[in-house]
Amino acid sequence: MAASSESPVLVLGGGLMGLAVAHQLARAGQAVEVLSRRRSEAAGFVAAGMLAPHAEGLSGALLQLGQLSLERVPAWVAQIEADSGLSCGLRPCGIVVPFATAAERDVYPTAAWGEALTREGLERELPGIGPGWQAGLLFRQDGQIDNRRQLMRALERACVELGVRFQEGVEVLELLQEGDRLRGVRVRDAAATVQTLEAATAVLCSGAWSAQLLPQLPVFPVKGQMLSLQGPREALQRVIFGPGTYLVPREDGLLVVGATSEREAGFTEGLTPFGQRQLQAGIEALLPEASQWPPMERWWGFRPCTPDEGPLLGPSAVTGLWLATGHHRNGVLLAAITAELLGACLQPGGCSPAQQALLNSFRWDRFNG
Repeated sequence: MAASSESPVLVLGGGLMGLAVAHQLARAGQAVEVLSRRRSEAAGFVAAGMLAPHAEGLSGALLQLGQLSLERVPAWVAQIEADSGLSCGLRPCGIVVPFATAAERDVYPTAAWGEALTREGLERELPGIGPGWQAGLLFRQDGQIDNRRQLMRALERACVELGVRFQEGVEVLELLQEGDRLRGVRVRDAAATVQTLEAATAVLCSGAWSAQLLPQLPVFPVKGQMLSLQGPREALQRVIFGPGTYLVPREDGLLVVGATSEREAGFTEGLTPFGQRQLQAGIEALLPEASQWPPMERWWGFRPCTPDEGPLLGPSAVTGLWLATGHHRNGVLLAAITAELLGACLQPGGCSPAQQALLNSFRWDRFNG
């Protein structure tokens, strides 16, 4: 399945998933070209950066995929840092999920992987936590990475150092086929010039926009609004993963607050008063003192969601076109394992049986019956 040396693998999308896949392929010696329309709209630039398969309460194959990726993150980050010379901002800080009652805590899907906390334990782990929380789960193995300020920049630098080519401001208009086989893409650049790029192999990493290129993909946008506050350094040591709102503390005291989940918004851009009030109410309930910290930024983005909230990985219905999209809330967590799996798919030997078994759970057509 490897591309020839004359024909680079096209990566359609320059967000986190596109960069992660491009980096993996380039490390394996393949020629790679990344086509990116508008980097700032990528979910990797707007996410909070949690590495939280357990705090998210995942289950089944998605939990397994998340756990495997979490195991790989330290080595994956070390590769990126070595290739780029930049820090990725990995912080294995642990995540606390608070609950109103111990009964709710004990039936959480991933409770078996966490440490049960009483109200006293919550106060020890999260000084200043709101009074409405009486129990919790501490997942020491979960953590975070500073994707907005560090990981994305480091990945881009690593790709450049490995010879990945970038075409910025390029919109992919159409996939071109001969029968059921990919032969290239039609693109429009910033000057509105339309051209055809020939390619035998491409990886679709277009996030929430993926179905615009391949309509049979069950990917749709879920809008999320977020904000950040500047708190005292070390005021909060753990991530707080509350219902509907989470607080992610960076090492310099910046607190990332997210996120609304607006399934009916489509691709409607912008902040809304309702969404911002929802985030503010979450801050007041989880960590009341933080509601007095000065605001820094407010932003929004579009998660690429599927009907079961799991990604679409592996081959598509078009021979030569591979999928790495639909990661919903877990793109930062799943980037490491996605890059590994897609990198293996595009090597001459293909995937191992274990990798293929994993990919089978995330086929694009798994919803067809």
